[in-house]
Amino acid sequence: MEQLVIATQNPGKVAELRELLAGLRLEILGLDDLGRAFDEPSEHGRTFEDNAALKALAYAEMTGLPCLADDSGLEVDALNGRPGVDSAWYAYPREADAKAQPRSVRDPKNIERLLGELEGVPLEQRTARFVCCMAVGRTGILATTRGTFEGRIGIPPRVPAGSHGFGYDPVFLVAPDFARTSAELLPREKNQLSHRAAAARQMCHLLAPIVAEADAD
Repeated sequence: MEQLVIATQNPGKVAELRELLAGLRLEILGLDDLGRAFDEPSEHGRTFEDNAALKALAYAEMTGLPCLADDSGLEVDALNGRPGVDSAWYAYPREADAKAQPRSVRDPKNIERLLGELEGVPLEQRTARFVCCMAVGRTGILATTRGTFEGRIGIPPRVPAGSHGFGYDPVFLVAPDFARTSAELLPREKNQLSHRAAAARQMCHLLAPIVAEADAD
């Protein structure tokens, strides 16, 4: 195992994970580094873990290389864990309908639905977390991890606020003091605290002995 493909065409995510996984003696690649297009696999799982595993195995088959994939979203306790795996298209009847819209349109509509469903719920009962599940696949799943980022969903007019991040970041007040939204954090701060960083640190720990064993062979 000399190379690991980050199963995304988002260069920012590749750069972030390349830094977080720097302790591994691996060449970290993005899909764009492989010089050809790939069909995006269906995310029909009903948990973050299922979708991460589906993507990791699908991209490993397409590329012939070990692949790391992730699935992430927002869980709100007062909404029984919604929007969950539907986070990216929460305001839309189907995933395809959401993907037909640019993020600049999609994100505000998702936030609008979320805040509408929480109307009247006091701040202390608006506990929530971002979740990121990662999976590394080759011919099977080699490792899985789960990271969380705890907070609360703010109440207008305090939220939305902040110019960094995307998705639900402008309405997510970061624990433990709930003084700033995730979108008000500087990128380097968020990268230390985030659900993706937590999952990546765990993945680095799990992959280290696998890489060492491969080196020994």
